[in-house]
Amino acid sequence: MEHRDLKAFICEIGRRAYARGMGAANDGNISVRLDDGTLLCTPSGVSKGFMTPEMICHVDRSGRHLAETGYKPSSEIKMHLCVYEHREDVRAVVHAHPLYATVHAICGKPITQQIMPESTMFLGEVPLTPYAVPSTSELCDAIIPYLSRHDAVLLENHGALSYGHDLNSAYFKMEALDYYAKVVYLAAAYGGAKEFDQGQIEKLLEVRRAHFDQPGRHPFLNRDEPAPTA
Repeated sequence: MEHRDLKAFICEIGRRAYARGMGAANDGNISVRLDDGTLLCTPSGVSKGFMTPEMICHVDRSGRHLAETGYKPSSEIKMHLCVYEHREDVRAVVHAHPLYATVHAICGKPITQQIMPESTMFLGEVPLTPYAVPSTSELCDAIIPYLSRHDAVLLENHGALSYGHDLNSAYFKMEALDYYAKVVYLAAAYGGAKEFDQGQIEKLLEVRRAHFDQPGRHPFLNRDEPAPTA
């Protein structure tokens, strides 16, 4: 896309996230890595539901503003830069506070149950990263161990983070994560979900391999990657 079109698309994704209740007020941030390695990112202090292309910031890989827009880049840009540094395949990052996923995050509960074909094939499970103060390098240190095996994580007492080979992919993973979290949450009221056994999980992974050209990482398919350390 041309930069102008990509900025407009970032605004559209922001509106979708806001409409789905993925954050109150000015919560959340979005970024896209351009071919030259620089980033387009959402501005600080602006609701993701009411952005315009002129507000989108252009920054280098250190987070330095490259073009004056009258808006500051998101204060969470360090977290986005960390993802890009450790995942060369990633071209877009979405951070949000989707309700059910955030409930899991603040209760200290990773989402590990294998209960739906789609979540098993495309997310596998969603780990919980240790709590770290937002907008600091501590948050980068907290997520690094999980980046090599997962395309979505819960941020303890904070929210969620997803990333992908393009902006649609990164955003849809956030939607899928929150739906997965909602199903797990509601199923608990009925005594808990019935989980797949290992044989059923393996068959679903075979379907993914055979029928879906799905870029990115998966915890069950990237087992040889380093696991998170305590």
